[in-house]
Amino acid sequence: MSEISRDEVAYIAGLSRLLLSPEEEEQMTRDLGKILGFVKKLQEVDTTGIQPTAHASPVATPLRADEVADVMDSGLALSNAPARKGTAFCVPKVIGEEDEG
Repeated sequence: MSEISRDEVAYIAGLSRLLLSPEEEEQMTRDLGKILGFVKKLQEVDTTGIQPTAHASPVATPLRADEVADVMDSGLALSNAPARKGTAFCVPKVIGEEDEG
């Protein structure tokens, strides 16, 4: 039995702005159901006494020393910008616009 319903898949696809055909919804329902089944299986593993870790093996994080440096000239920084306003890059507005298509 699937861990996720087709209606839930359609809802998630809508949130993701994905247009799925009925066949794709059915396939996603099966695939996501399998994934959730695997996660459920992992939750059954007894991890008592196991320390949480972000990596399977120790990983060093190399850091460089903080050093004061001269600031790049804004004219040089913006020299290849397709559009600029004063000392800032101009970019098209993308937040808040809806595609009505």
